[in-house]
Parts: sequence; structure tokens; C-alpha cells
Amino acid sequence: MALSSLIHQKPYEHINQQIRRHYITFVPYLFIFLLLLLMPAGLYFLFANIFPTLLESAVALPLLMLSASVYYLSVTLFIYSYFVTFYLDLVIITNDRMVDIEQSSLFARTIAEVDLYQIQDATSEVKGFLPSLFNYGNIIIQTAGTVPRFAIPNAPNPHQLRQRILDLAAEDKKFHSK
Repeated sequence: MALSSLIHQKPYEHINQQIRRHYITFVPYLFIFLLLLLMPAGLYFLFANIFPTLLESAVALPLLMLSASVYYLSVTLFIYSYFVTFYLDLVIITNDRMVDIEQSSLFARTIAEVDLYQIQDATSEVKGFLPSLFNYGNIIIQTAGTVPRFAIPNAPNPHQLRQRILDLAAEDKKFHSK
């Protein structure tokens, strides 16, 4: 999927920055994924020690293998759908506007945009030990447009990004005032 198909750039417009959530916010889901992948192996060893004859049955073993396969496919689908949502949540800042692309699920996307000159205020917040350690946080942008509030969750370098957005908005306001 090309960005040009999503934002339809104007001839004078160029992309200044693309913002995705900080990669460290995906790590807990990877740990959960790995834990869920190891669970059937643990159950296999548990059943092998408690019910050793069950695994020798001509009916039970194929059923256990089938259920394990369905389980692995479900877990893989879970992590894939979360990764798609994580990766395709994107904020694009150009010299003229800000485009917020929010991927809700595999087949649901919301795109909102605001002209930079309509930005009234931007707030950045870093709360907690891990966000402070890895320098990520939320940015809340107040606008005068149809979407009164934009939120960029878990953005890397939120204070610098907030200042960059405000600087670009000031430049765009000067351009539109002429």
C-alpha cells in the first residue's frame, strides 16, 4: 500500500515526517505471543506424564494434533492482526497538513486530516517509568477544524515532535496570512 494512495498529496506538498507508535510498546505483545506459543508444548509434557496412554490412542492423538494446529493458527492470527494495527497506525505531517491514519482492525481504517494553520495547541506528556526511560509518550493536538482533537499515542520523542508540529503550524499560518 503506497502512502500516495492514502493521502493524495498536492503538487506543492512534501512529507516532513511519518510518526508511528514507539516500537517498545509492541514488546509486551511479543512476550504474550511467545508464552502462548509455548503453552501447547507444556500441555503435551503434562499429558505425557499424567495420561501416557492417551497419547498412544489412535483417536486422541490426531484430535490433539488438530486442536494444537487450530490453536497455533489462532495465536498467529492474533499477533498478525495486532501487528497490522500497530504498524498501520500512522500520522503523516506534510508542509501543509497533518493526516492521522488509524487502523482499527484488519479491515477497518479511519483517516482524518487537519490543515496545519488550524492547529491551536499541542501538548506532550510522558507518564511512567518505561515511557521516561525509552522517551515515548502521548501528543494531544487541539485544532479549529472539524476534528477538534488529535491524539498521537506512544509517539517517540514526544516533546521534540510537539515542538516540530507547532513550528510547522506557525510557518503555515504565516503562509496563509499572506
